[in-house]
Amino acid sequence: MKITVIFSLSVMIFGVFVVSQLMQHENEIHTYLQRSVPYVGTDIPRTDGIDGSGIRVAIIDTGVDFNHPDLFGWGNDGKVVGGYNFIRESQPPMDTNGHGTQVAGVIAADGEISGIAPKAKILAYKVSEDGEGVSSELIIKAIEKAIEDEADIINISLGVNKTNSKIDHAVNLALEKEIFVVTASGNDGPELKTIGSPGRNFGSVTVGATYNNLTSSLVATLEIDEKPYTVIPMVGSSKLEEPISGNVIFGGYGKTEELEKIDVKDAILIVERGSDTEGELLYFSVKEKNAAAAGAKALIIYNNLQGMFLGELIHEFMELGYTPQIPVVSMDREEGLEIKESIEKNSQGNLHLFYNPDFVTHFSSRGPVSPFYIKPDIVAPGAYINTTQNNAGYNFTSGTSFAAPHVSGAAALLLQKNPDLLNHEIKSLLLTTVETVSDAYGQEFSVHESGAGRLDIENAYNAKLIITPPNLVVNVSSNQQIVEKSFELKVINGIIDSLDTKFEGPENIKFSHVLEGDTLQITINASEEEFGSHEGKIIINHKNTQYKIPTLIHYTPGSILVDKQNQELFFEIHHPEEWSFAKISIINSKDGKENTVTT
Repeated sequence: MKITVIFSLSVMIFGVFVVSQLMQHENEIHTYLQRSVPYVGTDIPRTDGIDGSGIRVAIIDTGVDFNHPDLFGWGNDGKVVGGYNFIRESQPPMDTNGHGTQVAGVIAADGEISGIAPKAKILAYKVSEDGEGVSSELIIKAIEKAIEDEADIINISLGVNKTNSKIDHAVNLALEKEIFVVTASGNDGPELKTIGSPGRNFGSVTVGATYNNLTSSLVATLEIDEKPYTVIPMVGSSKLEEPISGNVIFGGYGKTEELEKIDVKDAILIVERGSDTEGELLYFSVKEKNAAAAGAKALIIYNNLQGMFLGELIHEFMELGYTPQIPVVSMDREEGLEIKESIEKNSQGNLHLFYNPDFVTHFSSRGPVSPFYIKPDIVAPGAYINTTQNNAGYNFTSGTSFAAPHVSGAAALLLQKNPDLLNHEIKSLLLTTVETVSDAYGQEFSVHESGAGRLDIENAYNAKLIITPPNLVVNVSSNQQIVEKSFELKVINGIIDSLDTKFEGPENIKFSHVLEGDTLQITINASEEEFGSHEGKIIINHKNTQYKIPTLIHYTPGSILVDKQNQELFFEIHHPEEWSFAKISIINSKDGKENTVTT
């Protein structure tokens, strides 16, 4: 959701859409059981009695509805033990929008639904009244107040769409105080380079979004004229062996008389939910039957109200003997109207339904943000998350806003188990124990899309080895093909007796290593001139746990050697071919400031 520009900054709250109710059919409503919390591996910590007790999580957002039964109480005896209202300073930080309450529920709901860390306490910092505008200055003040209030963890599910050095400076202050900071990557995907502040910050853990563990993990993707859209498979649709392609045609409400007037044979049909006739019940099953009878390959139904919805083709009011014939997906009204208005005679669609809960959502913002490090750091469920809503309600909502609090809750569990863990140690445990994230064809997503991979709390909880740094970016060139790096290793309650280490990556990258005490020395050799960016993983097996270190290797034909003498930098440029012009940019890895010289 785009937020009003204040202080010349576009500030966003990273929730994409809300599903307040799940539709079995047009008139019957049922609740959908919570999926994401057990899916990311909370069972083992809870068996051990680890539930977030004693941990204070600061939520910088629209406030929190502390009257909600799952988040009940304001003050020392309540769930929300403190915070501050920066909008109306004389009042407590009550949420009147819903976004902050949704975030809080994922972290610490304790009632009808259960968050990742249900016994954790919340510090609520209200920096926006309605979710339509938030000042970057208030974000900074909230971070400073969270430091003052001795928060253990800060969750920031909002940000700006570019680098903001003042916000990043405030985040750095929190990190220096050993407060663990989690940020949402944003909802400007699938384009690359779409992460802004504070998600760009080196020290924070930036979280992108994957799909959730829905029934059978059936996921749908839709592209029309190569542009992706968010769609949800209707219950009753089946997995496809291969994508469906065809012309995209608008068919009104999907009535028989409407489809008789157009040729939809072998097409992907898009229709509006509901009917234009008062009192007429056009069930999803009826629309599907009409579309299939007219020869359509697939059906898209967009909402007649704002927001997403989940539909079911199989219900008690369907015709006797009815069986769905073609795949049906739902989408929100805004994107549906966009498609209706933009499709032309030859607009081509591509629709796929497949099993994969770890598919990165198309809205999740991507990196890279810097040549020095990898962003996002990690991904977590951020689509169709069941969580708390204002006025004692519950809803399904999507966005990286709701992926980030999964990681904040996970950090609370690790910190309760090991209170002496430092920021970078928590980060290492979370990032090196992830599950691999792959697309519909089994290909792993790039680190720019998924970071290290999908959060796995059980793996992180059981891990004993802390690896610093948890990921690696190296630069090699035709002039310097060999690079040496080192990792500092620390074992929780034990010693390093043996490690099994290997490299998975391109064949032209040669890898060797040696363990010297608590340091793992590695050597990367780009043996062939295959220039470009290459991705790989360093895999470490230790005491029945596998650790994955994503590695990004930039291999360039040219290189620059830098020599610092008396506060001056001297550059020596190498290139296998002749050159007549050079542009050298010096980028500060901490604040992103850049200086450029040409020769």
